[in-house]
Amino acid sequence: MPSCLIVPSSVNIEIGSPSQLNYFNSERGKCHKISESRSPSDFLGRKVNVLIVTNFQRFPLTWTSKSGCSGKSIIASSTRDFLAQRTRAGLIFVVNCNPELTFQLAAALWFRKSPPLIAVDLVLRRSFSLKTRLGVFARRLMLRRVNHHIFYFRDIVEYCRVYGIRPSQTSFVPFKASLRFDQDLAPDGNGEYVLCFGQSMRDFDTFFAAIEKLGYPAAIPEPDFAALARHGSKFTCPLKELPASIRLLPDDKSDEAQKAILRDARLVVLPILRNNMVASGISTSLNSMLAGKCVIGTDGPGMSDIFGEEMLLAPPEDPEALAGVIRRAWEDEELCRRTAEAGQRLAKSLGGEPELYERIIDAVVEWSLSAGEPCLSPPR
Repeated sequence: MPSCLIVPSSVNIEIGSPSQLNYFNSERGKCHKISESRSPSDFLGRKVNVLIVTNFQRFPLTWTSKSGCSGKSIIASSTRDFLAQRTRAGLIFVVNCNPELTFQLAAALWFRKSPPLIAVDLVLRRSFSLKTRLGVFARRLMLRRVNHHIFYFRDIVEYCRVYGIRPSQTSFVPFKASLRFDQDLAPDGNGEYVLCFGQSMRDFDTFFAAIEKLGYPAAIPEPDFAALARHGSKFTCPLKELPASIRLLPDDKSDEAQKAILRDARLVVLPILRNNMVASGISTSLNSMLAGKCVIGTDGPGMSDIFGEEMLLAPPEDPEALAGVIRRAWEDEELCRRTAEAGQRLAKSLGGEPELYERIIDAVVEWSLSAGEPCLSPPR
């Protein structure tokens, strides 16, 4: 067997790894070699012609990466906007969280090697019917034209298996909280209820069963059943049959409504369905942590792979186990406070949108260095 750095099979390549790093996936017994990166010192003090075209609406128009590469950006909204720039020098397409746009560009660029196409937070689901399986086959084909993927979670094993993505084509970038509070909220464990919050891949049924066992005061936002179905969540209990201790909270989906819902929570519970394979709930997790709340998440991608002491965890679709974790956090004030403090520290350290953009720019540039893109080749 070739010499390898052995890391957990659920952890993907992080941009900025040492040169000639070999990634060993113990689950498959394969090594994925990353090409040798050039030293950042090759670029310090030198102007490099890089142009990022992206649908991030507030992306910085001029930027400098941590490795010293500088460049500019153009904001694009449609396939036509992107393709109008495709003949420009030093070009990289960066698509944020838009499968339709990603696949349209992949199709349009299928017979072209450039510009490179990078997908950020590309959320794709499993298939459960013949129709959706055919869709997965078509997506796997189109993904061959995507040069690199930037994810907000590390456990990409199942995602790569389903969609045929190589781990060496991926990098991990920490996400950020999307809410901002007027003042810091103390992570003191105070609050009125156990809150189940969010829409993507949420398992409300397991939460209801856990609360039924406990009888603690609990709350959920007024459900938008169409949105829950669209995002793959499970909510089969009729509202009139909810456990007596659960109340419905008004939610117009504004930032102010979300902040009000979080302020009065003592615990925030994010039960995620077992078939999830992406970072469902990461934004809600970080918002809750920033609000100083003790968060209880679910073992799986986007939670157990990126959080440690900042989150308590329960196995998916296990009401008994979830009830046990909720009971511990509700009754053990020190555990609740300690978890909330760690979560708030992390959420603050990740910053906001500007800091996220810096991390994405660094990941794009580092990948380009490893891939030997012409726009990042230092002068000979």
